[in-house]
Amino acid sequence: MQKFWRNPMLDSFFAVGVSYIKSDAETRGKFSLDGAAGESLSRKAKDLGIEALLTISTCNRTELYGYTEDAETLVNLLCEFTKGNRELFESQGYVKENAEAVEHLFRVGTGLDSQILGDFEIISQVKQGFRRAKKLELSNPFLERLVNSVIQASKRIKTETEISSGATSVSFASVRYLLEKVEAISEKHIVLFGTGKIGRNTCENLVKHTQNEHITLINRTLEKAERIATKLNLRVRPYSELQTEIRQADILVVATGASKPTITPALIFNKKPLIILDLSVPKNVSEEVSDLNQVEVIDIDQLSKITDDTLEKRKEFLPMAESIYKEILLEFMTWVDNRKFANTLAALKEKLSQFKAEEIDFQSKKNKSVAKNCDAFDDFGDRLVQKITKQFANFLRETDSDLEEKMKLIESVFELEKSKR
Repeated sequence: MQKFWRNPMLDSFFAVGVSYIKSDAETRGKFSLDGAAGESLSRKAKDLGIEALLTISTCNRTELYGYTEDAETLVNLLCEFTKGNRELFESQGYVKENAEAVEHLFRVGTGLDSQILGDFEIISQVKQGFRRAKKLELSNPFLERLVNSVIQASKRIKTETEISSGATSVSFASVRYLLEKVEAISEKHIVLFGTGKIGRNTCENLVKHTQNEHITLINRTLEKAERIATKLNLRVRPYSELQTEIRQADILVVATGASKPTITPALIFNKKPLIILDLSVPKNVSEEVSDLNQVEVIDIDQLSKITDDTLEKRKEFLPMAESIYKEILLEFMTWVDNRKFANTLAALKEKLSQFKAEEIDFQSKKNKSVAKNCDAFDDFGDRLVQKITKQFANFLRETDSDLEEKMKLIESVFELEKSKR
């Protein structure tokens, strides 16, 4: 990762979480946060006095980004509101702080840290997490500026590179697997259970790439399934008929948001081979299903390892994408750095402007030409104030080692009110 100077403003910013890099789908499932748990966690964080908090939970990772006194508070919250525990986190999780935590969010939000390179679905999770933070008043100028910078980087990478070209995603990887594994797939009976984002995307890819007219969509909420089915011309069955449909299926795709397995051996009485793709985190297909005869279960980690020419092509654009996000990251870090002495500079500018106004007033009373051209002298004075302030800003930026002494010197020389830093 890019190296940055240590900044006191960042000493209270931490990122904690688990991801596909160290944890399998089962472990990630234990630390996953659904919408209700994410909100409950956020409310508890607010009660604890945490100033700002961003929560992200996807099939690849669960992470908390917080502006708080220490990382331990965030780790405890994550373990309290999920099925994970401290011992498991110690072996599978990670903690990042200061500039490292900032850059990590940039890489996550731009799809460069995704299980499938260039998967931009993560940025919608970042936006969703920030909306929740704003709603619960768990945001501050630092977090807002950071999230907006990450969104900006994501947009630029998506439009200026081809790192997101092609249809490489978890949903497409599942369809690609079926196309390679199953002969005459257009004639197979496919059941898709679940209409979350991955479920919807999988539906679209199945329709687009398999030319299959035997796809059945099932969801606990019938109305949601009907809306998608109408758009894609799919068959819909109520949740009560799930077992009946599975018995007739050749392929079962599970993409629900349930917190525990919904597909158990009791639902399966197959008399022919059955392929089950479990796209859910936590897993929604129980371990015992894999032991059934003629049943093959593939989980999201196995599917994510599938690569093709599209994914290889994306890697060619990785240097360009990294250059873009690092450019915006540097802009953000410069903004953070400037905020260390923003109050001192503001007070200095105000004092210099006061000097300017007093001098113009004094000269106007002595010299009629000055009085007649007061606006011109005022503009001249503003430009001079701006240049002097900029010089002092450069002076403060030169090094962090004696920054406090430098600010105290400026405040003393110009008799500024003590800045709130």
